[in-house]
Amino acid sequence: MIHNTAIVSSKAKIGSNVEIGPFTIVEENVIIADNCRIGAHVTLASGTRLSKDVQIYNGAVLGTVPQDLKFSGEETTLEIGERTVIREYAFLNRGTKYSYKTVVGKDCFIMAFVHIAHDCVVGDGCILANGVQIAGHCTVDANTILSGHVLMHQFTQVGSYCMIEGGAKIKRDVPPYLMIAGEPARFSGLNKVGLKRRGYTDDEIQMLSDAYRIVYRSGFKAEDAVVKLEAEFEGKEKVALITEFLKRSKRGIVR
Repeated sequence: MIHNTAIVSSKAKIGSNVEIGPFTIVEENVIIADNCRIGAHVTLASGTRLSKDVQIYNGAVLGTVPQDLKFSGEETTLEIGERTVIREYAFLNRGTKYSYKTVVGKDCFIMAFVHIAHDCVVGDGCILANGVQIAGHCTVDANTILSGHVLMHQFTQVGSYCMIEGGAKIKRDVPPYLMIAGEPARFSGLNKVGLKRRGYTDDEIQMLSDAYRIVYRSGFKAEDAVVKLEAEFEGKEKVALITEFLKRSKRGIVR
C-alpha cells in the first residue's frame, strides 16, 4: 500500500495496513504505527513518530529541523498521538535540546496551514483551525480550541477547555476554561458551551465562575489568588486545574 512514486527509507519502521501516497518522502529514523494513512506529497523527516490510526493529508511537512538558531543538530523527535488528523500543508517541527521533542496528543484535529514549532506540547483532543501559528516552547492543554489564524508568542501556555477567538494574539498565558477574544487578547468569560458539551454540570460551571471572580475581580496577585482558591475550594479537582496552571505560568495571565 505504498505508492510506487513514494521515496521510503529502508531504515524507516512501518507498521501494518499503512497507506503512503504518491511522491511522499519518508526519511530514515521515522516510525509509522499500524493503520496510518499518509497522503500525497507529504514529508516525514527523520525523528517523526506516528502512533496508530494517524491521518496525514496532502502536502503536510512533519519532523523537519527546528527554525531555531540555537539548534545544533541534536537528535530530537516529533511525536503524534493516536487518531490525530493533520490536514493539508500543516508544518510541524521536531524539538531542540530544550526538551528534545515536540508532542501532539491523541484525537487532535490539526487543520490546513497550521504551524507547530519546536518543543511545543499540544494536549489530547485539541482542535487547531486553519492558519494557527504556534511559536516555539508553547503549550496547549487538552480539549482546547484555537480558532483560525490564532498566533501564540513563544513560551506562552493555554489551559484546558479554552476557546480562543479567530485572529487572537496570545502574548500571555490563558488559564483553563476561558473564552478569549479581542486585541489585545482578553478574558471574555467562561467557555460555558464547551464545558456543557464536555459534560460539566450547571453547579460545576457556577463553581468555576466563582473561582474566577477571585482570580479576576478580587484584586489579588496570581500567587495570592492561588492561596485563596486552595482554601475555599479544597478538594475540588476542577478548580485545582486552575491553581496548578497559575503556579506554572511564567508570562503572567491574560486580563
